[in-house]
Amino acid sequence: MLYEGGCHCGAVHFHVDVDLSGPITCNCSYCTRRGSILAFTPAENFELKRGEDSLTEYRFYTEKIQHLFCSVCGMESFARSAMPDGTKMTAVNVRCLEGVDLDALDIKPVDGRSR
Repeated sequence: MLYEGGCHCGAVHFHVDVDLSGPITCNCSYCTRRGSILAFTPAENFELKRGEDSLTEYRFYTEKIQHLFCSVCGMESFARSAMPDGTKMTAVNVRCLEGVDLDALDIKPVDGRSR
């Protein structure tokens, strides 16, 4: 399904075609503090409409995930990475999508702490 999303202040705005049938929460040290709900989609399903120049990058641990924050409000609305086979992916923070009923989602916990 096609959604619009972005950061808190509106500097970053995107369109994404993403399946919300199985979003996740992760208990790693980073995700626990951030509190996001993540859904994943191939990179070609994500279009950044505004804000490339407002993004700040953060990488940690294996440094394979490009966590991208709005430099104005600090919100991470999406991240970029690749699957083990090299397929480029975008992880979208479902909390940053417009019109999503979070209570209606079947959110799956992932044990990232043990990886």
